[in-house]
Amino acid sequence: MLVAFSIAPAAPAEGGSYADAVADAVRVVRESGLPYETNAMFTNVEGEWDEVMGVLKRCVDTMTGAGADRVSLVVKADIRPGHTGMLEGKVRRVEDLLDPS
Repeated sequence: MLVAFSIAPAAPAEGGSYADAVADAVRVVRESGLPYETNAMFTNVEGEWDEVMGVLKRCVDTMTGAGADRVSLVVKADIRPGHTGMLEGKVRRVEDLLDPS
């Protein structure tokens, strides 16, 4: 499955930035060993259901453990059992159509 998620504490840290909290969540994703990518709005992660959901739970736990009493989590999932390599494959298919040479 592929999951795109955005996570942040309900209120930013002093100074108005969510960057520290988001970095902590991305660190959790990195440490999971699952394929992932982070962009300006979301982190995409690929794996089996239990693995991916476990990572999301650890991200939330990391934020609440750091003092956030409320966390916003937005999740979009593409659940396609038996398919792997979709994190790169989906993008590659579109790129091939844009540059067919």
